Amino acid sequence: MNIAIITACPSGVANSIIAAGLLEQAAAKLGWNAKIECHSSVIESTPLSQADIASAEVIVIAANTPVDMSRFVGKKVYRAEIAAVAKGACEFLQQAVEHADLCAVTSTHDEADKHRSAVKNIVAITACPTGVAHTFMAAEALENESKRRGYQIKVETRGSVGAKNQLTEQEIADADLVIIAADIEVPLERFSGKKMYRTKTGPALKKTAEEMDNALEQAAVYQHSGSSSSPAAADEKKGAYKHLMTGVSHMLPVVVAGGLIIALSFVFGIDAFKQEGTLAAALMNIGGGAAFALMIPVLAGYIAFSIADRPGLAPGLVGGMLASTTGAGFLGGIAAGFIAGYAAKLLANKVTLPQSMEALKPILIIPFVATLFTGLVMIYIVGGPVSSIMNGLTDFLNNMGSDSAVLLGIILGAMMCFDLGGPVNKAAYAFGVGLLASQSYAPMAAIMAAGMVPALGMGLATVIAKSKFEPSEREAGKASFVLGLCFISEGAIPFAAKDPMRVIPACIAGGALTGALSMLFGATLMAPHGGLFVLLIPNAITPVLMYLVAITAGTLVTGVTYALLKQKSAETQVHTAVA
Repeated sequence: MNIAIITACPSGVANSIIAAGLLEQAAAKLGWNAKIECHSSVIESTPLSQADIASAEVIVIAANTPVDMSRFVGKKVYRAEIAAVAKGACEFLQQAVEHADLCAVTSTHDEADKHRSAVKNIVAITACPTGVAHTFMAAEALENESKRRGYQIKVETRGSVGAKNQLTEQEIADADLVIIAADIEVPLERFSGKKMYRTKTGPALKKTAEEMDNALEQAAVYQHSGSSSSPAAADEKKGAYKHLMTGVSHMLPVVVAGGLIIALSFVFGIDAFKQEGTLAAALMNIGGGAAFALMIPVLAGYIAFSIADRPGLAPGLVGGMLASTTGAGFLGGIAAGFIAGYAAKLLANKVTLPQSMEALKPILIIPFVATLFTGLVMIYIVGGPVSSIMNGLTDFLNNMGSDSAVLLGIILGAMMCFDLGGPVNKAAYAFGVGLLASQSYAPMAAIMAAGMVPALGMGLATVIAKSKFEPSEREAGKASFVLGLCFISEGAIPFAAKDPMRVIPACIAGGALTGALSMLFGATLMAPHGGLFVLLIPNAITPVLMYLVAITAGTLVTGVTYALLKQKSAETQVHTAVA
């Protein structure tokens, strides 16, 4: 007997692969010829060909997710939950042959599948706060999943170097679906009238198949309302986080440039910049006097921009400058951004002018009133109290004892490894970046050191316990190690997605140790990104040797711990069972 088998689970990781192996083995025991299509996000799958379907007497589907049924019209099909396979694969196949019915594509599932089959062209945008890792990894995941399903896709990445692989007007017009996977606000006006699904880079990367299904089922026609925010935005708490990360993402290049230029000034001596007219003084003026002076205004300006679009930019920049000059620091800048953004948004939504004067609102009325309001609030209400908080925080960080420093390092290190580029990771990172404006460089050093540990540790684990990893996982380990050197902790995500209960604790243990040691050694870091390549800039990291010791110790803890905890992958187990 000739049969065709399809297995699919929401994650595409374990159940789908295991079920495919069990059914293949059962078909061999029964003496049947089976062609198998395994929907997996971790191994390459070969879809059933038209010849396979035509020659099959029965189509057997073991799936917990929708499957394209339009190809099986007129064939005998049996469909069941994937869990039924585990109860007895041979019995499952025999029952499938006995109870298979002709497929007519009339059920609710089938209608959804028919809708899916109509989607051929997809355009997408990916963007994360730092614009380094999640942006491009999510784009690659969407491209691979679309390729597996036979869809055409083009993904525009809005990373730290700007928009790449930009979508053309014709490509957008031809698209059946738009997917926005972004943790920050991105311009959406060009997609007005198109079916759109919005998500974040994390789910798009870690649960790609599930998010693609959600996009096909839940996409709704987008109507642009003059703001980059969606009318059906997430709750305010999530919106506030997105606004904050938008500000951080735009501030980051300014901080990196300023920090490295300040570090360059130290090449001539720690106090060389105090000599007027020297190159060291010029470098300090560029990095500290200009770039670092712009940090807080840019942070506040783009928080406000995320909330109210362009009308919020001017009051946000002014509010951020006032936060800087009053000593309110990055906390004041955050407050200024939200005050300016919501003031501008309120004016845009509530102030109604005659049609002849409506054009004046975004360029005159809103900037003037929102800037005046934000400025007065910052000077008379927010500036003083927040400045006192910042001074207290700075004094605490500069004068804390070794016990307090180690505890802070443990907390920051654990946060950096908790969700590998997620909200907790970004919160710790934003904290460290903000403190650079107050000349507090130790927390940033601990944060970057700990952030390198997960990816480095996973790369080390694939070497220590080589036999426990599939060849594809060992290749991923090599890439992960390189990403770790660059301070891209997201390199550990493929491992965490498959085995979170072992990977995450191992990463947290190593990251906490590294953070604690970095703070204990008094390490300082002038630039908030670049990983070990920042060592190429003299004095950007001090002391270099002890900083490397901290990173090495954490990497060893993470790598060895996961190597001991790691079990053979589901794919290895299936291949062993089939053999």
